Amino acid sequence: MKTTFAGAATIGTFFLSTLTAAQSKGFNYGSTDGVGACRDEAAFEGLFNSAKTLCGTQNTPISAIQAAIDTDTQLLLGLWASAGDAVFNDEITALRNAINQYGAAFTDRVVGISVGSEDLYRSSPAGVANEAGVGVSADVVIRYIQQVRDTIAGTSLAGAPVGHVDTWTAWVLGENAGVIGAVDWLGHNSFPYFESTLANPIDQAEGVFYNALGATEGVSQGKPVWVTETGWPVSGPTSNLAVASVENAQSYWKQVGCDLFGSRNVWWYTLQDSNANQQEISFGIVGDGVPASNVPLFDVTC
Repeated sequence: MKTTFAGAATIGTFFLSTLTAAQSKGFNYGSTDGVGACRDEAAFEGLFNSAKTLCGTQNTPISAIQAAIDTDTQLLLGLWASAGDAVFNDEITALRNAINQYGAAFTDRVVGISVGSEDLYRSSPAGVANEAGVGVSADVVIRYIQQVRDTIAGTSLAGAPVGHVDTWTAWVLGENAGVIGAVDWLGHNSFPYFESTLANPIDQAEGVFYNALGATEGVSQGKPVWVTETGWPVSGPTSNLAVASVENAQSYWKQVGCDLFGSRNVWWYTLQDSNANQQEISFGIVGDGVPASNVPLFDVTC
């Protein structure tokens, strides 16, 4: 399972952005670039404009918000939930400050709020075995969800749907059913490339993805499931039968992405690499230049 990217979800330092109307379609963006340097407003504007034309402190709102306003980009916000109450309180302060600072220019662009990302997976037996990092229990996520609901109540963000992002292997665990009951939507992170215990070559990736999505939908209590991360690496090591290459990344886009786009909310991983700790593998569909290129490494038409 993928274990690194989700550890950065915070309104202070990370968020996801979307590009369309009826169903959201967009990319994942990190607050840092490939070498770990913080992205400023101009860098985010470049990324957002690249996506649209494609052929920092913990309690301060991330500079990407102004960039989103300037480029008319919608936002799926993420709050980091695995670093303890003090850090989460900083997240809440950042959210409150963003509402007060930007008002409707910000809140009208928010399509949803994710309280955490893969926290349940990291705290699960599989996550612990894979040394995935620090996670939290369902009880903590539920408490944080209520804290977010209390924070946005009576504000211009009150109507934003609140969810949680995790892996299908975490969603299907019975001890996490309370989180499903507490959210408005379930975020599904799924990477056939990382399903190394399964037959996962590119020609079987579509089936692996939809089996995982079906598992999440099977426990969703009828609530919508948003695909919050999926993609295929353009370079990196072989993962069981999965080969990282530009050709296979394009094949996965055509098989899975083009089927998803327009039918459900989906955010692709990723427009441009942002994880300095993941240098051996690249999911970016544009290179590391600043400003970001709008010329993808492969054909993204559907």
